[in-house]
Amino acid sequence: MYLSNEINIGSLPLGGNNPVRVQSMTNTDTLDTRSSVAQCIRIIEAGADMVRLATRGIKEAENLANIRKELRKAGFDTPLIADVHFNPKVAEVAARLVEKVRINPGNYSDKRASFSKVDLTEKEYSAELEKIHERLLPLIRVAAENGTSIRIGVNHGSLSDRIMTRYGNTPKGMALSAMEFIRIFDAENFGNLVLSMKSSNSLIMIGATRLLVDMMKQEGFSFPLHLGVTEAGEGEDGRIRSALGIGALLAGGIGDTIRVSLSEPPENEIPVAMSIVKHALLYKGSPVDKRAMVHLKDGVSRLRLSYSEDDPEQLAIRASVDSSVVLTGGEAKDLIIENDGCISKEIVRSVTEGILQAARIRISRNDYISCPTCGRTDFDLLDAVARVKKATSHLKGLKIAIMGCVVNGPGEMADADYGYVGAGKGLVHLYKGKEAVMKNLPEKEAVTKLLEIINKDLNVGAKDLNVGAGL
Repeated sequence: MYLSNEINIGSLPLGGNNPVRVQSMTNTDTLDTRSSVAQCIRIIEAGADMVRLATRGIKEAENLANIRKELRKAGFDTPLIADVHFNPKVAEVAARLVEKVRINPGNYSDKRASFSKVDLTEKEYSAELEKIHERLLPLIRVAAENGTSIRIGVNHGSLSDRIMTRYGNTPKGMALSAMEFIRIFDAENFGNLVLSMKSSNSLIMIGATRLLVDMMKQEGFSFPLHLGVTEAGEGEDGRIRSALGIGALLAGGIGDTIRVSLSEPPENEIPVAMSIVKHALLYKGSPVDKRAMVHLKDGVSRLRLSYSEDDPEQLAIRASVDSSVVLTGGEAKDLIIENDGCISKEIVRSVTEGILQAARIRISRNDYISCPTCGRTDFDLLDAVARVKKATSHLKGLKIAIMGCVVNGPGEMADADYGYVGAGKGLVHLYKGKEAVMKNLPEKEAVTKLLEIINKDLNVGAKDLNVGAGL
């Protein structure tokens, strides 16, 4: 169990013994007040406790005031969160206007990662931390003056070269990146913080969050935690990945607010998040593996789960949460799901395979990483996901990322075999691993070119392609 401090996001208490809060993020242009307000209302009416908006630049930050004003006029007092990358000035403007600002340690002061080595002496490393401290001071002061909360949101896809050179693109690197920022805020007596460790890989997200909890406990910190499997995808796989990662932590008493990141309309995320919370918290503080027997056969431990479920989505969520601790902890190496409700055997089998794949136990399909759309996306991401999946569904064991923009896109490419990344309005970069092999392709050509690249590699042979290495 991990009991965090209670803080307030505007008038909303978070952490401590308060309920787990759910949130989503708009995919509208934040400069479009009417569309943003309308979508915020849809998200709130679906049950969200907070709403986050992509805040690209100063103009978007300033327009948050108009969005907030219109929501208040419409009778909604839901806290708003500004999602800021790359530009501290944007964060400082937003901190005067909304209840919470999310910043990313990987790009707040450090340059965007280029995946090159940055070897620093201890003196040079300390000097970099001093620069970060100086860069954070204006935000800390503005946030303190306005009662604004700050989320230190670390992404596996966007650690700095400085961190990756010293600690690797690892859960440890993620947790230590957050700790650097925590110590700076603490030195300035600012405690209105929320922390998050996100990855498209459920196991990395779980491991990084647990490491951060341990590190915070060692130094006497207990800040609230936001949970999420970023770029989880859509449909069944997106729900399974999210429920497996978030469920494993909630069931162990870790987590104060969550977001399910689906490549779907954002209001779709809220009922999924609420189902994960409801099911995981039935057993909060109790070991998940006590609810089902682990059967041993032929030296392989198998987890058997039985349901009477008629809703495929609920089956996917429940089974993912129920198996999360046992499968991600390595206590079972196989899963059997029995269901006597009116769900076809094919769907039950697909859910079982999806859970085993998300737990990195058995690979039976491609892994598609795709971000939820947001105000940074300049093309139809949902259509792109559908077209990429259709073009590559005959393959197996590949990890393919479909990303809306460059914020996390290039970083997630480092963990994928191939990547399709938005590069501007109607333009796409194609990646093999970390390398952009085609840039600024017209969107209408990009899927065909991606398939050509994959087919060329497959003709070389699976050994040379290293198919599934990202898994």
